[in-house]
Amino acid sequence: MNTKLSLLAAVLLFAFTNVQAENKITIGVIQYDLSDIDKSFKDLHDQGFGSCEINYRPNTLTKEFAEKVKTASRKHNIKVTTVVGVPGKGNAWNFRKGPSTIGLVPKENREGKIKVYHEMIDFCAMAGVPAMHSHFGFIPEDCSSEQYIDFIKVMKDLANYAKERNVMIYFETGQETPTTLIRAIADIGTGNVFVNCDLANLLMYGKANSLDAVKQFGPLIKEFHAKDGKYPTRENPYELGAEVPIPTGEVDFPAVIAELKKQGFEGAVTIECELTGSQHDYVVKTRKYLQGLLDK
Repeated sequence: MNTKLSLLAAVLLFAFTNVQAENKITIGVIQYDLSDIDKSFKDLHDQGFGSCEINYRPNTLTKEFAEKVKTASRKHNIKVTTVVGVPGKGNAWNFRKGPSTIGLVPKENREGKIKVYHEMIDFCAMAGVPAMHSHFGFIPEDCSSEQYIDFIKVMKDLANYAKERNVMIYFETGQETPTTLIRAIADIGTGNVFVNCDLANLLMYGKANSLDAVKQFGPLIKEFHAKDGKYPTRENPYELGAEVPIPTGEVDFPAVIAELKKQGFEGAVTIECELTGSQHDYVVKTRKYLQGLLDK
């Protein structure tokens, strides 16, 4: 009897160890402070994080900085998953002016924005970062419109620039329905364009339920932004819905994480914190909450 129990315990331990080993999902943050990347990565490692995104800063993404990032990444075991940024000084994060200011859909200031995107892509290539991602604009629903066709051409040129440097591009979700984004990626057709699924944006822009979107995007998703929020209100339909702390909003995180595990997702879940107050405590607390869901 004791031998059987010992054998059962060994089998259960082996199975548990394999489950733990198979969980390749990391939890990360967006790294905004680039002044001392070695210290920043050490702090992330000490607090239990496994990855981060680097936020774009003008005149920062140099070859010298790329070497520092590579060294700190290896030293502290922090994987840099993307370089993230939304170029343009006049970006308006609302429904009134957002469509005419954000990303590459509007023609105004497009040349300058593309120059910044090239800088981000070049840095990814130098630092060994697999992707850059951004909000590329409110993609038109009408795929036969002149605006849509023009946008696809611009994005195809950008994606080919990235492909030549072995870099991927991720669309951050929110400003269009999942179907519209999936169609745009298919029409770009370069094979290196994927999705950074911002779970709260889907709600805050009123475009989709987070869980349904995750099911719809499937393997197109390479990374997640962990953020919580609510739908736009009837009282103010010109503004985005409110961002709120995880898990107090309408993102069903237990269901979403169960679904991404079911899909075999192996990327990063990156906490995007744009809340006021004590961000450090919130980020640490949120990491523990998300890790608990991943470990189930």
